[in-house]
Amino acid sequence: MSFFTRPILNRIKQLAFRPRGVEEFFENGKTLPTEKSWTGRSWRASELRVKSFDDLHKLWFVLLKERNVLAAQKEEARRFHISKQYFSNKGRQIKCQKSMARIKFVLNERRLAWVEATKLQRLAGAQETSAASKGASTPTSTSAQTASSSGPSTAASTSSTTTVTA
Repeated sequence: MSFFTRPILNRIKQLAFRPRGVEEFFENGKTLPTEKSWTGRSWRASELRVKSFDDLHKLWFVLLKERNVLAAQKEEARRFHISKQYFSNKGRQIKCQKSMARIKFVLNERRLAWVEATKLQRLAGAQETSAASKGASTPTSTSAQTASSSGPSTAASTSSTTTVTA
């Protein structure tokens, strides 16, 4: 075998084995990790806000898969009676939960912004239709017209009536 075909065959072997079914619940094909692996931090909401809906959707399912892997590892540790001081993935579980909660938070922010935008759009559409139906004239209040035409005596009686009913 030549020097150049060896990396290609190794790459083909790596691509050929993709975990399917139950194997996806195990990290690196092992029920429990043998060495401690370093994991990153949870996603920040500010980082998630710049992602598209499709990216958030994909990230949600990656985190869901990670949560299932961690749950399978926790169950295996319980089944083999491994003490928590020797095996614990609580930190990874918390990071996964925080990231998933933040994704839901960002999606809810977007939903609320969409609801507010549709309300404003409906309001603007309603104002346009009312302005078009009334024409170019500006609406005036009939009580304001009568108060200005009748003088100060009517305005005083109107204010006393207002205080009594209030």
